[in-house]
Amino acid sequence: MADMQIIDSHIHCGVQNVDLPFDIISPLLQEAGITGACLYAPVEDIYDRYNPNFQDNHKWRETRHAANNYLLDLAAQNESIFPYLFVWNDFAIEELRKDYRGIKWHRHDNEPIYHYDDPRCGEIIQEITRRRLPIVLEESFTNTCRFVEQLAPDAVIIIPHLGALNGSYPALERAGIWQRSNTFADTALAPTDHMRHFIQHYGPERLLFGSDFPFGAPGHELRKVESLGLSSADFAKVAGGNFLALMAEVLPPGKA
Repeated sequence: MADMQIIDSHIHCGVQNVDLPFDIISPLLQEAGITGACLYAPVEDIYDRYNPNFQDNHKWRETRHAANNYLLDLAAQNESIFPYLFVWNDFAIEELRKDYRGIKWHRHDNEPIYHYDDPRCGEIIQEITRRRLPIVLEESFTNTCRFVEQLAPDAVIIIPHLGALNGSYPALERAGIWQRSNTFADTALAPTDHMRHFIQHYGPERLLFGSDFPFGAPGHELRKVESLGLSSADFAKVAGGNFLALMAEVLPPGKA
């Protein structure tokens, strides 16, 4: 694997309300032979996930801005870091003028909700779709289906954990989500039987290795992918090739 690009496509990194600096992540990647990483701000830097009545305010917008900019600054120093914009209800489309490489869109059933009917939501989704920025979508089952099928039908979607927190892998299969050619999945914390099933039925070209650090250890999650016994070509796709192919399609900020 010495010459292979291995990209961990699912890592939380931030220093605002939680202590997850890249300094503690980098050694773990190096030890596992992982050459690059997609970084998302932790949820705690974006909204108060434990307050169902949470209302956005200036303080939270400042924290969110700082959290996303921290990742951009890291990427400016290291070309193997891929910063993702964590979108919340300000739907800050102006942030897309910066060099993000993807989008994080995240909430759980018991957390504050996205305002999907806000016109700004449609506007930012349209621009994300135009630029081919992949969206890591972690939402309720109902909202996942609505997002994929109605709100962003042409966007590049990555469902984390092979759907474990989006309603379950089988539920998304029954809903036809995995059959969509622009829907991908990551392996973070997913069972290997779901990985095998996905590869067998939908091919290795739409599966991305991820760890969900700090909830998963990068080395351990990579060994789970290695245990699948894939051919060297298919392993290379899942480990990093599929992600890099998505990155090759991303339009730079401001490009028509």
